[in-house]
Amino acid sequence: MIKSLSRRSLLILGVSASAAAACAQTPRPSSDLAVYKSPTCGCCGAWVEHMTAAGFQARITEVTDPGSVRRAQGVPESLASCHTALIGGYVLEGHVPAEDVRRLLAERPEAVGLAVPAMPLGSPGMETPDGRREPYETLLILKSGGTRVFARHG
Repeated sequence: MIKSLSRRSLLILGVSASAAAACAQTPRPSSDLAVYKSPTCGCCGAWVEHMTAAGFQARITEVTDPGSVRRAQGVPESLASCHTALIGGYVLEGHVPAEDVRRLLAERPEAVGLAVPAMPLGSPGMETPDGRREPYETLLILKSGGTRVFARHG
């Protein structure tokens, strides 16, 4: 009986240790946001404020050519906007809403990242005093270079 109890205890201990190790290795979604922007862009700062208000921690790097960061990350020029950010292994191009970033980090799709091209009015950081909003889409940038709609806004 003692041998069987001892084996059972060892088995339980081994399973518990494996489960604890698996939990410890599960990556949590990152809240660290690296933002690359031109020193003269005001709307980029407003987008960073939107992201920090949503709980993200931004580190801003001012670059003379934000396009160099975009190109290095594999974002097609057709998706270009005024700033590029990196978070959790993904790239964010333009005025991507915080809720879309949270969803991206939760779902972890096989993709380069998200883009909101063309700086639409009413997107985070592009708010207007009169509250005008343009409908826009957040696009998922696929590793093939294509896109698909990730979210619709407005």
